[in-house]
Amino acid sequence: MKLFFRKTGESGSDIIILHGIFGSSDNWLTIGKVLGEHYTVYMLDQRNHGQSPRSDVFNYEVMAADLKEFIDENAIENPILVGHSMGGKVVMQFAMNYPDAFAKMVVVDIAPKFYPVHHSMILQGLAAVDLKNLKSRTEANEILKRFEESEGVRQFLLKNLWRNPEKNNEFDWRINVPVIAKNIDVVGHELENEHSVSKPVLFIRGVSSHYIQPEDERKIWELFPNYELETIEGAGHWVQADKPQEFIEVLSRFVKA
Repeated sequence: MKLFFRKTGESGSDIIILHGIFGSSDNWLTIGKVLGEHYTVYMLDQRNHGQSPRSDVFNYEVMAADLKEFIDENAIENPILVGHSMGGKVVMQFAMNYPDAFAKMVVVDIAPKFYPVHHSMILQGLAAVDLKNLKSRTEANEILKRFEESEGVRQFLLKNLWRNPEKNNEFDWRINVPVIAKNIDVVGHELENEHSVSKPVLFIRGVSSHYIQPEDERKIWELFPNYELETIEGAGHWVQADKPQEFIEVLSRFVKA
């Protein structure tokens, strides 16, 4: 699958960034521009997200294969992979499937463990927006308030709302809501591998996030024995948005090491 991507920078190591569920490459533009001063940065839209193609097949195996296809098509050698949340699981799956196709990996606020479904209310909210008759983003925000109390999360979701010229300029989602809803349990699946991956891996977590717990380090170590774990103060699950400067400093140290 040919993924849509944005690119910044023309020098240094190649860095490929994958967003999380309901996200897109847009979410990483600010970080990407800063990193692009020293590196060549590719920010991808994963399948069923952003401007990349849609598909009824949505799981970590195919998303890892999408990433491999992107790397091969663009003749990128030994990239540094960065993935947040769902994107973190994609890069971990990639590392297990193609252990010689990358140099280092950064996994942001996710572990390879099983996570129970916890996006049900958001999916209900997205489905409740009557796109055909929607008049404005403000109206969509009011509808989402019944399902998601956080203004920040709602604005993050509303970044996916656009006027589709192929549908008479009606509002549309840039995420494939029906397919994501159907496969939302897959997003929480535990990752398994017969062999450990020896390449360097940095896990970054937010201090107030619950996604990586102390007991998860055993599973991380089994799959990625050459790992480090950094905790960023004052950050939650969206570490890179909560503390961008600190995030860039931690990531840059790892890339240079």
